[in-house]
Amino acid sequence: MRVFLCFAAGYFMSYALRSVNAVIAPELVREFALSNAQLGSLSSAYFLAFAALQLPLGVALDRFGSRRTDSGLLLFAALGCVLFATAQGATSLWLGRALIGAGVAGGLMAPLRAFRFWYAPARQQQLVAWMLVAGTLGALSTTVPVRLAMPAIGWRGVFWLAAVLLVLASAAIWNLLPRGERAGQADPGGGALWRGYREVFTSRYLWRFAVVGIVIHASFISLQSLWAGPWFVTVLEMSPVQAAETLFIFNLVLMFAFLALGWVVPRIERRGWSVLQVVSIGSALVLAVQVGIGVSGGAIAVALWLALAVLVTHYTLIQTHVSLSFPEHLTGRAFTAYNLLTFTGIFASQSIFGWIVDTVRQFVSSEPQAFRAAWLIWVGVEMVALAVLLFWRVPPPGASAKVPNSR
Repeated sequence: MRVFLCFAAGYFMSYALRSVNAVIAPELVREFALSNAQLGSLSSAYFLAFAALQLPLGVALDRFGSRRTDSGLLLFAALGCVLFATAQGATSLWLGRALIGAGVAGGLMAPLRAFRFWYAPARQQQLVAWMLVAGTLGALSTTVPVRLAMPAIGWRGVFWLAAVLLVLASAAIWNLLPRGERAGQADPGGGALWRGYREVFTSRYLWRFAVVGIVIHASFISLQSLWAGPWFVTVLEMSPVQAAETLFIFNLVLMFAFLALGWVVPRIERRGWSVLQVVSIGSALVLAVQVGIGVSGGAIAVALWLALAVLVTHYTLIQTHVSLSFPEHLTGRAFTAYNLLTFTGIFASQSIFGWIVDTVRQFVSSEPQAFRAAWLIWVGVEMVALAVLLFWRVPPPGASAKVPNSR
């Protein structure tokens, strides 16, 4: 429990800082006169830096272990919060956001690697689901609580508080975790550590699933962490307070869906369902719901957003399934390689969606129409990604023979 809670504290902050811009976006736009494209670029700085750190992170995890790597990185995230809190222009905001993204880059990858050595294989998917519950609690903390705190401390005060909490999480991971995790024993270091990425990135099995992660799963995280807020305000005509309340409900549903996933996964595995089957059916349902969101309004649209929160949880099965198909000494690099691809997709989709909205706006009569058109264009891209998953038949790596449900 101590191991889980220490890592969960760090991931709570990672997810909170990932999502907070969806709530404070109106204040940032007003104070710094940001366009939709600039707002998307600002928020995506987190994901760009996060993605850029994934390859060195994988090497660090496999060589130095999760405790030392994650506790050190969280201090950089705290520094990024200080820079963001004191920013006087868009450039310093961007740099602070990027430093935060780099600092929380190990928020999930560090515990997932440690869990492989400290917990039984049968517990891995459940632990992933429970970590995501902790992350979703972080997202919840940035909805109504942040909106309620804004009159008292402002958006800058929110980031000062985050800096303090990140330092405390770093101290907990450094001081309270056991020292017994294996690190760097099977693959000793130097160039060999980096060459391990060649085996990971040349795996067609990784890429078959990664296409869905890069496009569909990444798009959802981009919505949750930024564009859901502007969508509620611009398209569904909510006030900022109503949008924050809706985001709170949305993330609450997502949290309970992750809890349910931890209960469901062992049962569907016993029934013989493969990860490929779950992801294929789940993705088809996600796309159908997204089409509905793109054309509906009012209570129906809100209900569809909540349905989307439930359906997307199945994507968390992909990373563990694919990563555990590689040899044990490549664990950290396999997790971070997949994470790199997903977060590159988040960075791209968060920026490109804002650009599409601004571009389409030149040809339609209103901002809500531009948002809806951009949404449906993006769903078309997601359909291509699903087709790749369904029709590109690639066997898992030889080492995955011991991984259940890999067909």
